[in-house]
Amino acid sequence: MVPLPEVWRVLRRLSLGQIWMLVLVNGLVLVSMSGRWWLILRGQGYGVPYLTLVGYRLAAFGVSYFTPGPQFGGEPLQVYLVGRHHGVPNSTGIAAVTLDKLLELLVNFSFLVAGLVLVMQQQIFSRSIGSLLTAFGLGLLALPVLMLVTLGSGRTPFSSLFRLTDRIILHKFQRQSLARVAGYQKAVGIVLTSERQASRFCRQQPGTLVLALLVSLLSWGLLVLEYWLALYFLGATLTPVQTIIALTAARVAILLPLPGGLGTLEASQVLAMQLLGFDPAIGLSLSVLIRVRDVLLGGLGLWWGGLKS
Repeated sequence: MVPLPEVWRVLRRLSLGQIWMLVLVNGLVLVSMSGRWWLILRGQGYGVPYLTLVGYRLAAFGVSYFTPGPQFGGEPLQVYLVGRHHGVPNSTGIAAVTLDKLLELLVNFSFLVAGLVLVMQQQIFSRSIGSLLTAFGLGLLALPVLMLVTLGSGRTPFSSLFRLTDRIILHKFQRQSLARVAGYQKAVGIVLTSERQASRFCRQQPGTLVLALLVSLLSWGLLVLEYWLALYFLGATLTPVQTIIALTAARVAILLPLPGGLGTLEASQVLAMQLLGFDPAIGLSLSVLIRVRDVLLGGLGLWWGGLKS
């Protein structure tokens, strides 16, 4: 248990200039994270202004952050906003957001696996726990990799799935109303068209996907820099390896099915600082900074999304 006066003591180390520097770096992170989506939409023939997409993504973050679960939920809002304000068909919007999310997960889970490998090398946990965590990370990483490989090879897994379940579902709906059948068929049609578009995009524009992947790496570099700077300003100078280990703990906490990793994020940072030999109050102070930042950004996103909806 970290006493609150200790947390306040650590937070008071922050100067106004340091706070503004963290705001600046976080702004760069936010702007860079829309690069993938912008590139994919542009490759599909829709030149939506970049900063407009930054606002839409912030609105989606607001929905995802306050939704129970591991940072998902705002994607339908992204599809809706580009459709309403820029004439992007729903099928095209779904394809773009799907590819954007797959690339995001690919980089996120790759970082997670790398971090867990470092945790094992540092022998912070027992070998069995480390192996279990690494296997968990590899399992997560396999999901976006397999999906991208499948789409890139021209196969459409959702189309195959719907062909298997179509008769059962349509038979059930027909017992209730023809309107439900029509609604189901329309929704399935949009999903299947989106899948074909995503598959075609992967095969015809691999260069755009590679560029989007590089943008993702840039975003992660800025994210690591922001995290290291925050700890440095709070009084903990971490090595690159220590920074990745502590940030990995935060990413694992956020994956848990709680809004914004509520409680788990704080516990992960306190534990990470203790294991790395730093004052645990620094970990809780960092969690306070992260929480304040994300709540403000999430609230701003919800407000902005409400204006645009």
